[in-house]
Amino acid sequence: MRRAPELWQRLDVTARDVPLALLCLAVSLLPAFHTQGTRIGGVPDRAFDALGAAAVLLQCLPLALRRRLPVVCVALVSVGFAMDQLLGYHTVAGTTLPIALFSAGAWLARVRRGAALAFSAAFLLLVAALQRVGSGESPGEYVTFYLALAFACGIGSWLRRTRAAEVELRRRIAEDTITAERTRIARELHDVVTHHVTAMVVQAEAARYLTAAPDRLDQTLSAVSDTGRRAITDLRHLLDLLNPDHSTPGHSTPGRGDSERRDPGHRAPEHGGPGPAPEAMAPLTGGFHPLVEQARRAGQPVEFTEEGTPAEASGSAGLVAYRVVQEALTNALKYAHGSRTSVRVRHSGTEITVEVGTDGSGARAGLVGGSGRGLAGLRERVDILGGDFSAGRDAAGGFVVQARIPAGAPS
Repeated sequence: MRRAPELWQRLDVTARDVPLALLCLAVSLLPAFHTQGTRIGGVPDRAFDALGAAAVLLQCLPLALRRRLPVVCVALVSVGFAMDQLLGYHTVAGTTLPIALFSAGAWLARVRRGAALAFSAAFLLLVAALQRVGSGESPGEYVTFYLALAFACGIGSWLRRTRAAEVELRRRIAEDTITAERTRIARELHDVVTHHVTAMVVQAEAARYLTAAPDRLDQTLSAVSDTGRRAITDLRHLLDLLNPDHSTPGHSTPGRGDSERRDPGHRAPEHGGPGPAPEAMAPLTGGFHPLVEQARRAGQPVEFTEEGTPAEASGSAGLVAYRVVQEALTNALKYAHGSRTSVRVRHSGTEITVEVGTDGSGARAGLVGGSGRGLAGLRERVDILGGDFSAGRDAAGGFVVQARIPAGAPS
């Protein structure tokens, strides 16, 4: 039974309109409905005969073409209607004329203005003929009938415009969704690749000067290997986002995993289903400590302070705070390598506050370069959650990144 509507929708529109045409035909042929239809022009009633049957057929059967060939449908129905009125049959088949005009307004894609002018001219000819063979009616009655037919066509035109607007809206939504998804993937690639590769580059450069210290060289190369493995793991999780068949129930591989699946920088459609549980959006196991340790192994002196207890249901705030620290430490390694860096994270019941700063003591302290995509992405993520973000030089010549992120925001 569930497949019946699907099978019906797969049928050609002509086949789907045949039942309506047959229903109108059956009703119009019933003797009880003869001379009970539309009357204009004052032509006396006439007994139903073969010409009456032909008029009924012309008015009813073309309804099967009302969507496939709306102009043909209106033309044939109009001829049948003229026969019905001029010969005095006055069958209920006359009700098919507004149906045909409604269908023309709804489905006629081109030559709408020409078709309207042609129908109006044909109606004037019908009025002139009725005035000659009938008792005649006042001009107001003809105008009222014409306006009723125009109203039926106008409703169809309104429906067509509404349908076209809905199609355009869906197209724009699809384009916006694709653009947002591409932006999200680009942001994730920037966060993952830039952070890990920067650490590897810095560690590899340091290794060049440690050939005389085998123990330190071994530690540095081990750090490069660990960073590379973490980069591969994170990239695998990111690639999983591109796989529509990927699912993560019970998946507990260390990494961001599902946290990237609902990045706050990506607005999900309002009609979407429920998302993952808040705890599934938590950053790397261990919170901010792996980021700090990775920066330290790359030669960045980092002082880390964390106050308060992370909320159990912080929504996307925890992930955004993680990204802020990650990007700030990446920039510190790239543009202020060797500078003393402080990372302060404070949790409260309503927000998470992050501050990452360098003091300007390194070899390239205070230098700011790159595309700026990382900081711009952070600002966007924080803004989406209704927080505050700032990044710039301080009075001492260092660089400070600050963020206030409301906790408990919807994920």
